[in-house]
Amino acid sequence: MFQDRKKAGERLAALLQERGIRGDIVLAVPRGGLPVGRAVADALGLPLDIVVARKMGAPGNPELAVGAVASDGSVWRNESLIRQLGVDEAYLEEARRREAANAREKFDRYRGGRPDPDLKGRTVLIVDDGVATGATTVACIRQAYSRGAARVVLAVPVAPPESVRRLEGEADEVVAVETPEWFMAVGQFYAEFGQVSDEEAMRYLTPGKDLPGGPEEGS
Repeated sequence: MFQDRKKAGERLAALLQERGIRGDIVLAVPRGGLPVGRAVADALGLPLDIVVARKMGAPGNPELAVGAVASDGSVWRNESLIRQLGVDEAYLEEARRREAANAREKFDRYRGGRPDPDLKGRTVLIVDDGVATGATTVACIRQAYSRGAARVVLAVPVAPPESVRRLEGEADEVVAVETPEWFMAVGQFYAEFGQVSDEEAMRYLTPGKDLPGGPEEGS
């Protein structure tokens, strides 16, 4: 479906332009969302920054999300799963504190201690390389609102229809280039989907700085 994250970002930007969706800032989700976000920000002439959230894993099963928390403490809880598993509040609060601290550390490390971007009254485009369950995505959306965003648009190359429907209840608008019914993982829709390192991801925050696959490598 997509050659790589950069090409996916270009197609996403074209769809946003086709729909007349305008924004004031692009917030990409590290790490894989930054190549996509860079392409979108460049095409739309917008500044690029980041939004970070972490999954709150279930007891004994850290890959199963009972919730997610953003770097500012904005939280989403999967209440039905919490009840089903009988997860107590003490566990949830400890997980919230721990993962919020981890998210904040990553946020600060990527941005080098620069002041948080001002989102008050602005239209924010949250961009990732795709959405599967959308647990951490919800926390990212809620963080944007908690920081004063007037409008939040989630924009991704690919997401399953059920996740799009659920996220439409969180954001003002959800834009996805492709919404395949058969969905196992985001990576299955990319020809090239290698892991993005922290060092590479951080370079995307500086426009034109020796980006992989950018003009500097192709010239």
